[in-house]
Amino acid sequence: MKAGIVGLPNVGKSTLFNCLSNAKAQSANFPFCTIEPNLGVVNIPDLRLEKLEALVNPEKVVPATVEIVDIAGLVRGASKGEGLGNQFLANIRECHAIIHVLRCFDNDNIVHVDGSVDPIRDKETIDIELQLKDLETVEKRLEKVNRTVKTGDKDAKKEQETLNKFKAALESGISARAVEVTEDEEELIKGFQLLTAKPILYVCNVDEASASTGNAYVDTVKEAVKGENAEIIVLAVATEADIAELEDYEERQLFLDDLGLEEAGVSRLIRAAYKLLSLQTYFTAGEKEVRAWTVDVGATAPQAAGVIHTDFEKGFIRAEVIAYDDYVNYGTEVKVKEAGKMRVEGKEYIVKDGDVMHFRFNV
Repeated sequence: MKAGIVGLPNVGKSTLFNCLSNAKAQSANFPFCTIEPNLGVVNIPDLRLEKLEALVNPEKVVPATVEIVDIAGLVRGASKGEGLGNQFLANIRECHAIIHVLRCFDNDNIVHVDGSVDPIRDKETIDIELQLKDLETVEKRLEKVNRTVKTGDKDAKKEQETLNKFKAALESGISARAVEVTEDEEELIKGFQLLTAKPILYVCNVDEASASTGNAYVDTVKEAVKGENAEIIVLAVATEADIAELEDYEERQLFLDDLGLEEAGVSRLIRAAYKLLSLQTYFTAGEKEVRAWTVDVGATAPQAAGVIHTDFEKGFIRAEVIAYDDYVNYGTEVKVKEAGKMRVEGKEYIVKDGDVMHFRFNV
């Protein structure tokens, strides 16, 4: 599951990506590895993992991760292939969610591609290019469906109605994610991989003085995205890069205290990206390893077991489950069992974020 960082040139995308590459969350060092030049695997900052480590004292600890992609800066005309347009759009299509960086600070030394700072105009520039590409996708599909409808196909008729609904929205400058849909329509539209249907997180890149409070630019962004079902994070990216350079935990905390922040903004951003991808964490805890595993929200116990190994899912018998809070309250697995707080769950169990699990299986 990948989240792609997008934005116009010179809004702080690459600085943010590099900052994530050196992110240190809480007292732990969260490393980063480059798979290819624009793709990084970032560990999810999670205090629960640190707490379990302190209780179990394992030989090693393995955090959950999320992939972040630094996508080339977009220019007007990308939907028609201008600049790196085709590559840009193809990269977004491969991502499961979008992190859209908007410049919300004034600095005469950093040139803006359009000559002035206006995050709403910048947002609309990218929105329009993605909407135009989606409109092209919808219209191509409509051409085929319209022919099928003439044969009296009822399913084709439903698809036609859904496509026309999205066509009208896109022509009006409304992104697919802002269109109200039924469950059937939502399932249908998933197959088209519309760019503007992907979940989105807006990062308002502000100056240091606005890191904790935001500013007038941020206020305009909040107003502009009200109907989009999108999240907003305020981040002083250049300052975050300075914080990430500090090796000493106390120094980082002093820096954050001066800014009026409880933790580094990149930690909030990483967790928000994880949530944006509809991911959650369950844990396994033993003397050899305490590990955070990533599953989709709504995953069943067998599916969670399959993340460890496909054989675990195929031969799943049951899951022994401890709620994270119970594990922490009682301190050890033995005491949890003695208190009757360990549950045995079957194939229908829906995993909850933070569950500590053991799986019984038969290959």
